[in-house]
Amino acid sequence: MRLARFSRNDTPQYAFVQKDATDGKDYLVVLDGHPLLQQVTPTGERVALDEDGVRLLAPVIPSKVYGLAKNYEAHAQFMHEHNQSPQAHAPAEMVIFTKPSTSVIGPDDPIVYPTYSHDMNYEPEVAVVMGRISKNVPVDKAMDYVLGFTCVNDVTLRDLQGSDPMWTRAKGFDTSCPLGPWIVTKDEFDWRDARIGFTLNGEDVPAASGTTANLIHNIAEQIAGISSFSTLLPGDVIMTGTPNASGTLKPGDEAIVRVEGIGELRNVVVQGE
Repeated sequence: MRLARFSRNDTPQYAFVQKDATDGKDYLVVLDGHPLLQQVTPTGERVALDEDGVRLLAPVIPSKVYGLAKNYEAHAQFMHEHNQSPQAHAPAEMVIFTKPSTSVIGPDDPIVYPTYSHDMNYEPEVAVVMGRISKNVPVDKAMDYVLGFTCVNDVTLRDLQGSDPMWTRAKGFDTSCPLGPWIVTKDEFDWRDARIGFTLNGEDVPAASGTTANLIHNIAEQIAGISSFSTLLPGDVIMTGTPNASGTLKPGDEAIVRVEGIGELRNVVVQGE
């Protein structure tokens, strides 16, 4: 099941996304409530996804976003080779950072390049969306607390990352967390071997591709580890790690994160003022 958040006339609503067998188009089956807070039922209204005035929003606005750094060996080596990490290999312990809710944007929203940075990077990833309050969750029960998965671009200011040991500005600036296009529920997504890709200005970037099968700390372990010190709420997001090399973004660039089984998340970079 695909769960989307969308707007018409600036009013956010939730919907299931269904493909029509007759015309092959995607339609929004409008829901009557908030799926993270209550049981919802279809209203009977169906809206074409490409209808004028319809815009997909970030599928959730989390209370917090956690991310895993250097959670693939290939990316850890890339960071070391580019003088962004003193470690030649991925660390044994989880490296966890946060992004605030104000960093979240949705599909087609602009990524704003701050004037105080000169090295913005993309990091395509799979994001976990929590469905239940989660505290001290054991690994073998972790997936019971998950609603589903979406695409995320962990946009990073690489030059600030080197001078800020907490990565607060480098990872948490406004528009640094594009999410979308929708949530695919866990029963319809192969989270153990999800294929990740990235397209820059219409060209595939093979060096940025990978699969969650190569995660050092798998998704269940991430949920257990994070919930051991922080209560995760419904709608909270975990960025599971970028699989390989990251690269530079500049104003005017079109960045598309692709995750097999979910879809595409598109954003364009604009220069900040």
